[in-house]
Amino acid sequence: MSIKNFLTSKTFAIQLAIASIIVVVLVFLLVSFLSFKTNHGNEISVPDLSKMQLVIAEEKLAELGLEIILLDTVDFKENMPPYSIVEQDPKVGSMVKDGRKVYVKLNSGEFNDVTLPDFKDRTYRQIIANFNSLGIKEGKTTYKPHIAKDIVLQVLQNGKTLKKGDKIKKNSTIDFVLGDGKELFDGTNLNGSTESDETVIEDN
Repeated sequence: MSIKNFLTSKTFAIQLAIASIIVVVLVFLLVSFLSFKTNHGNEISVPDLSKMQLVIAEEKLAELGLEIILLDTVDFKENMPPYSIVEQDPKVGSMVKDGRKVYVKLNSGEFNDVTLPDFKDRTYRQIIANFNSLGIKEGKTTYKPHIAKDIVLQVLQNGKTLKKGDKIKKNSTIDFVLGDGKELFDGTNLNGSTESDETVIEDN
């Protein structure tokens, strides 16, 4: 049989139809497989995990087919519960595929410790910027007699005297006792007597 006759024969037409069907089926299966692997058209909206405890957030994401990854713990935030989620990536409402990892950061359980810097023989103005940079808050300021004005005489927390190197919680409030810059003796001699008490020496 010649090629021309074969191409126009019924047998060839049947074989061509079968081959076409096989190709269509294979393409359909391939597209279905790729769609399944990439979850085409089946994206998940990332929920809001803010203020959630890690265990609760982990359960919530598992129900959605997502995975949670803890990255780090950040400095304590007063407006957030201790050990709760404060940051997440992807952000709330982002559309992601099944199995996507959601990275989170947790709030610390409390404020970190800071070390009290040296304040001896320094003025309030000299040290207050340093204290504020450490996250230490200013409380009450009282004055005591001292020749140097605004010199720091004491640093107190809840009535307890602090010294250089002591550790206190960040965001703590401390009180200052400063020198008032006034004369210590206020007209009183070093021996404790006043001018009016001095003995007048009589002429011989």
